[in-house]
Amino acid sequence: MKNHLVSVAAAVPRLRVGDIDFNTKQITEMIASLPDCGLVVFPELSVTGYTGADLFQSELLLQKAQEALLQIAEATKPAGLTAVVGAPVRFGNSLYNCGAVLSQGKVKALIPKAYLPNYSEFYECRWFASGRGLNGKTVRMGGEDIPFGMDILAADDDTGAVLGVELCEDLWVPDKPSTHLALAGANIIGNLSASDELIGKQEYRSQLVGQQSGSCYCAYVYASAGTQESSTDLVFSGHAIIAQSGSILGETIFPGEEHIEKALIDLGCMMHDRRRQNTFENTGGSDYRRIPVRIQTAGAQETDIEELAGILNRHQYPVARNPFVPADDSARDSRCRRILQIQANGLATRVRATGIANLVIGISGGLDSTLALLVCAEAKKLVPDIRVIAYTMPNRGNTSERTHENARRLMALLADEAHEIPIREGVELHLRQLGHELIYQGEGDVAYENAQARMRTYLLMDAANMSNGLVVGTGDLSELALGWCTYNGDHMSMYAVNASVPKTLVRFICQAYAEICGNRELRKVLLSVCNTPITPELTPNNDGKIAQKTEEKIGKYDLNDFFLFYTLRYGFEPARTAAYALRAYPELSPEEVRTAARNFFRRFFTQQFKRSCLPDGPKVGSVSLSPRGDWRMPSDASASLWLSDLRQQVPDCHEKD
Repeated sequence: MKNHLVSVAAAVPRLRVGDIDFNTKQITEMIASLPDCGLVVFPELSVTGYTGADLFQSELLLQKAQEALLQIAEATKPAGLTAVVGAPVRFGNSLYNCGAVLSQGKVKALIPKAYLPNYSEFYECRWFASGRGLNGKTVRMGGEDIPFGMDILAADDDTGAVLGVELCEDLWVPDKPSTHLALAGANIIGNLSASDELIGKQEYRSQLVGQQSGSCYCAYVYASAGTQESSTDLVFSGHAIIAQSGSILGETIFPGEEHIEKALIDLGCMMHDRRRQNTFENTGGSDYRRIPVRIQTAGAQETDIEELAGILNRHQYPVARNPFVPADDSARDSRCRRILQIQANGLATRVRATGIANLVIGISGGLDSTLALLVCAEAKKLVPDIRVIAYTMPNRGNTSERTHENARRLMALLADEAHEIPIREGVELHLRQLGHELIYQGEGDVAYENAQARMRTYLLMDAANMSNGLVVGTGDLSELALGWCTYNGDHMSMYAVNASVPKTLVRFICQAYAEICGNRELRKVLLSVCNTPITPELTPNNDGKIAQKTEEKIGKYDLNDFFLFYTLRYGFEPARTAAYALRAYPELSPEEVRTAARNFFRRFFTQQFKRSCLPDGPKVGSVSLSPRGDWRMPSDASASLWLSDLRQQVPDCHEKD
């Protein structure tokens, strides 16, 4: 398996303005302290200091800065990293504020700043010229012609890392150089900055970096001048930010005299997003010079599951156990409310479009039907003509007392009409006509189990016809991924409100609603539902208690949702997903994770035929399995390639159809 992880750093060294020997020593020591790093970005004019003012007109300073670049470049010789430092560079009759790309012991490229601020406290045009329009140039340095201009990408073809460089103000303008660099292939942007600190500027600066990394589907490494640059009227903060695809991975401000902000970036995730988002086009790549550099991966370029998990652990790479669920309480509650709002508005639109205001729904007393009932109740607030007609359909001997009671209480609290239809007689008639025994024949007796699910859907469809209603589906995203639904049973409805909500999130939405509903009795029953084991209740219960537990059959939903997220959202292969799972679930062994992953992928492939004919349902997140939207997969595709990727054989899992 190829390793796409690269350790990057934004380094803010100690600095003395004009003391190039001192600054060079600090920079080279920092480079030496990063043996496992692939890229380190230093602040703007870090070799000389940004606030040198008219000292930039000194020939002595400029000559010494050039010698310093060659000396610092030597520090990258034994390492597998690329360093980007700031220095003034002479070209023709002008002086340029440049980012110098240093790698493999050499000065590889010099990129001039495009946009020079000359307003308020800034007056760079006094000393420097703009690099805009400078392409295809070279500067003689150390006996070699060094590529110089705005048309440069620094690339490591072995690891797939492609670096583009911009400087400070370049990020703040509408036509950012980094946008063009990303479209030409750069998946990492380094920004050498000297941004003084003002009230509110930190937040805006962070937003700029995060947003640019998101719109460009890239990693963004931002390093700003440290506090030693503070002089006269200005204070600098050493703001260091590392972002990837819209998320801030690391950030520090006013760190002290020196600081290195490090983070792991995943080139594979970014490149997957670019391939998936076909509006992100390759433009102008042929207009850029690609300069070879070394940007090593964090660890070996080829790894196995355990080795990749070890890299993630060593770098303390954050991998959420429940990637669909925000860890922050406030963010989670906000997301739950927004999802419910999306679901309710989708259902309300279907009602308005059809003119059918009677919503027929089956209530089991479990999580999914509870959420679907809440959606109906919220849709009624948008379309007051809606009538919610709820049915609970227990099967004596299988339905537990707890779920039966929860279903009855929910219907009484939220439905306009509540009905109870015992299904035992109808199910037994079907079984008798089939020549099947009337009692459960044990593990694998799916005819007995699914006769109940189909009987319930059969009744709901007829009830909808009788009342001129729409059947509201209750199945969730996780069940669709695993095929844990009965074909033409709970698999079918007239509008499936939960179809893109994963099981790990369903519980949190119900819990969030319980806390804001303002009804003590409703809160009590919702929390009871949330604390009930997940079960289809299609086999005999245990003296009125739940006996059939879904997760004992198909594995824990949190782990299955984890595999689903990384497979669909980032296109991870099974082995990579398993490595990430080992990071997120340290209590599990590699064997346990491999087995769980294999079971997931086997089910995911063999059950596509159920997803190919799904009813409509509102998309609420970036991962969806609708055959009309996000996931178009052949119903009969082979899972062999994906299963072999895990390099482990396990017994076939039981399939519920």
